[in-house]
Amino acid sequence: MGSETAMAQRVCIIGAGVVGLSTAHALVLEGFDVTVLEARDQAGLETSFANGGQLSYRYVAPLADAGVPQQALGWLLRGDSPLRLRPRLDPAQWRWLLDFTLACRRSVNQANARHLLRLALFSQHTLAQWREEGLDGFDWRRNGKLVAFRDEGSFRSARQNLSDPAAQFVLSAQQCRELDLALERAPFVGGIHTPDEEVADCFLFCQRLVEQLQASGRCRLVYGHPASKLILRNAAVAGVEAGGQSFEADHVVLAAGYRSAALLPGGPRLPLYPLKGYSLTAPIRAGDHAPDVSLTDYDRKVVYARIGERLRIAAMVDIVGFDPRLEPKRLALIRQQAMDTLPDACDYDAAIEWAGMRPATPTGVPLVGACGPRGLWLNLGHGALGFTLACGSAQLIAAQIAGRRPDIDTSGLTPERLAG
Repeated sequence: MGSETAMAQRVCIIGAGVVGLSTAHALVLEGFDVTVLEARDQAGLETSFANGGQLSYRYVAPLADAGVPQQALGWLLRGDSPLRLRPRLDPAQWRWLLDFTLACRRSVNQANARHLLRLALFSQHTLAQWREEGLDGFDWRRNGKLVAFRDEGSFRSARQNLSDPAAQFVLSAQQCRELDLALERAPFVGGIHTPDEEVADCFLFCQRLVEQLQASGRCRLVYGHPASKLILRNAAVAGVEAGGQSFEADHVVLAAGYRSAALLPGGPRLPLYPLKGYSLTAPIRAGDHAPDVSLTDYDRKVVYARIGERLRIAAMVDIVGFDPRLEPKRLALIRQQAMDTLPDACDYDAAIEWAGMRPATPTGVPLVGACGPRGLWLNLGHGALGFTLACGSAQLIAAQIAGRRPDIDTSGLTPERLAG
């Protein structure tokens, strides 16, 4: 698409989380006029608000894998399980669980992991470009990541299945302690260290994107306007109805997470379900015993990220429907596990609690591309990897809308994978 044509095009994005705002930024850089519609009164208040903070570009293997259903049954019998399932009379939940189970094959997992790794590294490259162009002020650091293991068996398996052996290093228990003195008393038998992984504050990233978009003169952000329906003309999208108003557009991008499914005008059902996660954000104590490296406690499924002078602790996958309420027992479990592992890292009594609904596909691979009527695009289903994949997904969508070949192999990443 030529630049004059691109400049004449209007794009409406539904959702002002990290995925929607990144998409808006990429489209503005392409020369489009963009409107972002957000149901809340501010950007980034839902899933993007207090997520894990780790930009884990090489740790993107989907949850669905061989043996996971059997392992999950064991988890469900434990009081400290990282996974909780609350069965509901909800066909969407059971369809998602069935599709998830069907995806729990090693060959499927490996293929999807390759798709995700390709998109993740593209996202890392895209964020680096945006930072070079002046996007900053969101506590970004390249601090590396350590995936640490309590169990010898899981450590052995991880050593044998590195996603990028040239960039990942196997460390003994002693080497983990030497890497970060905050782990001196942590009960890990070893770990996998990736030095060039990153960390940042997703909510601050959203705020900086808002500032850039407002300064561009090409983007309008409209808050307090939940989208209610798409406007269709001649089998193509012509805009969006939101908050009692009509917003005309040549293209519409659905980036409102799980709620996006209600806007599709027939056609395929979106294979999305909200996976609830939790986090604590606590100020680092005087004396500074918090880890500098981003840490994943593999066997407990807890992640730690130092963001500025705060420690973000995130965990849990609850398959309980759309229920964003804080669960005191789940948060108390995270707090206790963190105190057991890193007792002096932060002021746990002052921790801010959060729960968010992460829209996920059964395969773990997001839906990024055209779907349904002409001019309708999806950027959905990133699950726990929304921040990690947001910039790459945005760049991919922007290239497709602009009518040019993306700078990434899109096989396995587009909504053409949707069935029926």
